Amino acid sequence: MRVLISGGGTGGHINPALAIADKIKKEQPDAVIEYVGTEKGLESNLVPAAGYKIHYIKVRGFKRKLSLENIDAAIKAFTSVAAAKKLIRSFKPDIVIGTGGYVSWPVLKAASSMKIPTCIHEQNAVPGVTTKALSKTVDKVMISFEEIRGAFDCPEKLVFVGNPVSGKMLEASKDNSRKILGIDKDEKVLLSCGGSLGARPLNEKVYELIRDYSIKTDITHFHATGKAGWEVQSALYKELGFKETGEDELKLGKVTVRKYIYNMPELLSASDAVICRAGAMTLSELAVMGKASVIIPSPYVTNNHQYKNAKVLCDKGAAVMIEEKDLTSHALIKAVSHELDDKEYRTGMENAVREFAVTDTLDRIYSIVKELVKK
Repeated sequence: MRVLISGGGTGGHINPALAIADKIKKEQPDAVIEYVGTEKGLESNLVPAAGYKIHYIKVRGFKRKLSLENIDAAIKAFTSVAAAKKLIRSFKPDIVIGTGGYVSWPVLKAASSMKIPTCIHEQNAVPGVTTKALSKTVDKVMISFEEIRGAFDCPEKLVFVGNPVSGKMLEASKDNSRKILGIDKDEKVLLSCGGSLGARPLNEKVYELIRDYSIKTDITHFHATGKAGWEVQSALYKELGFKETGEDELKLGKVTVRKYIYNMPELLSASDAVICRAGAMTLSELAVMGKASVIIPSPYVTNNHQYKNAKVLCDKGAAVMIEEKDLTSHALIKAVSHELDDKEYRTGMENAVREFAVTDTLDRIYSIVKELVKK
């Protein structure tokens, strides 16, 4: 099988694409899989690191307001389709798969016009501009939230598959992870993070939570500031008495602050409650792990999709949401302490969020890929 995959811009588009690629490669070791992205996107680093060849296309997204950049984007919208057709003729794929981001548009548009089987995966509870535009031409639209169906005009193309969560997440267990981390089974454990780059408002309020709550109570707390927040935040924590215990790691009592979390499956499975953003992949991991959470959706994303992602869970009692405009250390401490101290309340939330878990997403996607190629 010859497979061309395209998705870019953020890890939320790239990681599902790589998970799909790995699944196909696992099922068909002789499959030839290549990737299409942009040179400036995160995919230019992540895809080669995952072992896949990447091709680059010059394309850019449209701005929400009138600008000269939109003229350039309009020109590239036409030229990028021609470039994609040239690449497709050379590679001769059996199927083309998209996972979102504006780079997916010319690749799947070109493939569809050339009568090559196509499908696109939407991670969020609100369809991205690219997914919505391509839904008219691709063969299948794979969705991760049932609630999104009404946003499309092609119900016959929609297939619910969920978000592809890594095998390490699926295999991790709370007891085993706590054993590895040296945490007693009866300890209360809190995990907080705002993504790989970090989120300044979240970091600021978590700092206050740690100062006023975590170090004064008998809980184990792991927090990741993210790359962008490390320099400022680490200085603040040192003023509180935190000491360096490793590279980009500080500790005081049972509280550990890091720049980045490299062992997320272990820490997430070991935790009782989580403070996080509302990226689609993050919420899917919470569902698979069955974790109570306090979600602070980012208001800086397209179509406010993180708020809509979080609301789907909150409407079912599967999470607590605090919008960034309402985020205070008092509100955060109140929500976190309720989840940690009230076991019955936490268990109800854990059971509710598990209702959103889909553990066979990659099997479902692979079946769709095989079906399209066979047709």
